[in-house]
Amino acid sequence: MFADRAKIIIRSGNGGDGHVSFRRELFVAAGGPDGGDGGKGGDLIFEVDKGLNTLNEFRHRRKYAATNGEPGNKRRCHGADGEDLVIKVPEGTIVRDAATGKVIVDMSHDNQRVTVLKGGRGGKGNMHYATATMQVPKYAQPGKPGIELEVTLELKVIADVGLVGFPNVGKSTFLSVVSNARPKIANYHFTTLNPNLGVVDLPDADGFVIADIPGLIEGASEGIGLGHEFLRHIERTKVIIHMVDAASTEGRDPINDIKAINEELASYDPELLKKPQVIAANKCDVFYGNEEDTVISLLKEEFEPQGMLVYPISAVTGRGVKDLLYHVRSLLDSLPEEPIIYEQEYDPGEAILSGDEPIEIEQVEEHVFRVEGPRVDRMLGYTNIDDEKGFEFFQKFMRENEVYEKLEELGIEEGDTVRMYGLEFDYYK
Repeated sequence: MFADRAKIIIRSGNGGDGHVSFRRELFVAAGGPDGGDGGKGGDLIFEVDKGLNTLNEFRHRRKYAATNGEPGNKRRCHGADGEDLVIKVPEGTIVRDAATGKVIVDMSHDNQRVTVLKGGRGGKGNMHYATATMQVPKYAQPGKPGIELEVTLELKVIADVGLVGFPNVGKSTFLSVVSNARPKIANYHFTTLNPNLGVVDLPDADGFVIADIPGLIEGASEGIGLGHEFLRHIERTKVIIHMVDAASTEGRDPINDIKAINEELASYDPELLKKPQVIAANKCDVFYGNEEDTVISLLKEEFEPQGMLVYPISAVTGRGVKDLLYHVRSLLDSLPEEPIIYEQEYDPGEAILSGDEPIEIEQVEEHVFRVEGPRVDRMLGYTNIDDEKGFEFFQKFMRENEVYEKLEELGIEEGDTVRMYGLEFDYYK
């Protein structure tokens, strides 16, 4: 069974707790604190696997979690970091926040490996908290918890051209003739269960990827049959080929079929009708007498004024197929080359920092300032400030929450110290 949607729970690892211990060795008096830091929790990563084309494996497993960081130990030993968990998905998978439906990441094109949830930072051991006035600190920082999130996975196949039509109009035969795809072919009156993709190679022209989009029957956009499950695959295509049974071998009216499918496309997303369309009038090898001229003329009169050229073809004999493919290539060449990518609408890392808890900013002594608050604590727990991107995220948080502005109002000067939950920074504009 083909699956192109799934709902799962993902979680990054907890950071390990810092350790409280004191150096105790023979001939070493008052050795001082030596508790080590906890390890960082594992990240939750999505990665494209070119060998996958369905989301079937997510039907059998509901929860995915990276491992936790190990706690620190005595003798300044650092706890082991948790192992990252890499979740393999087909190219074209969109990861959304289940609660809001907003896009977290579109796993296509440049997004081949993306860290979606960062593991919690490990807590600092008590060796960091020794001061002139507190030489035996009995406190260590706990590790930060990981992030848990319910997400939906939605597969939208990546193809330049979408092949649409009612069942049994010859789409599978056409795809097998023009590309390297090998779909199952039979006289089925129900729809194929999974989208078939193939690469079309053209002499003296660039090839393209074509997808047989199944499930398009009347009422598909309302969820009748399997249609609603597959309409989403048309969203990434740039050109649509309507395939109709021009010879009406099973009593279907090709003009009504095209109108019906366009109504389904418009019901699902009106933007789909803005894509260039071309009509492949198939099964022209079974006409008798002048029937072909009559049918093709009626199709052209109805649709060519709307910019939809009609190509009489036979998927069985190959007649007219070459002209159709070169026309499709010319349509693709006339369109912008930018890939269709769904932009990020939801960042789990930023979402967890949202809230209206106040950020406390005060001067604690000459040239020393303190910045604290639940959101600051959470931000530091999921941000590796030693990493370039992590430091940029830290700076962005400070700016957006007007921390720098408030520090300047308190009279901070360059070179002054800013303390944030055991960390110290020198302030420079």
